[in-house]
Amino acid sequence: MIPGSNKDHPSFLKSFSYAMEGFVTAVKTERNIKVMLVAGVCTVVAGCIVGLDIAEWATIIICCGLVIHGELCNTAMEAIVDLATQEFHPLAKRAKDIAAASVYVLSITAAIVGLLVFAHALGFI
Repeated sequence: MIPGSNKDHPSFLKSFSYAMEGFVTAVKTERNIKVMLVAGVCTVVAGCIVGLDIAEWATIIICCGLVIHGELCNTAMEAIVDLATQEFHPLAKRAKDIAAASVYVLSITAAIVGLLVFAHALGFI
């Protein structure tokens, strides 16, 4: 709903379709989303090969979902900054860099968790 608009909120199905449209747009236009989806698929395939247990699957799925969520938020924040200004501004750069750093930290954390989960599943720890 647009602030100040008298229109009703869209239906649940319409809201869901907007979310799917946003996801598809991100996949079509953002390289990092594609990379993270491929990494997630590879992780799921590896999990099937290794035979993860239910807790390990839950951990991997949560990590994958959080990384994709983080990248989608980063992409949205970058679009908002680009909408606000097309000119270079130190605060715009700062906002974009910090948003990217949040995905970086989340990705490194997920990778460490993944290493621990797979090391445990393979009997190394």
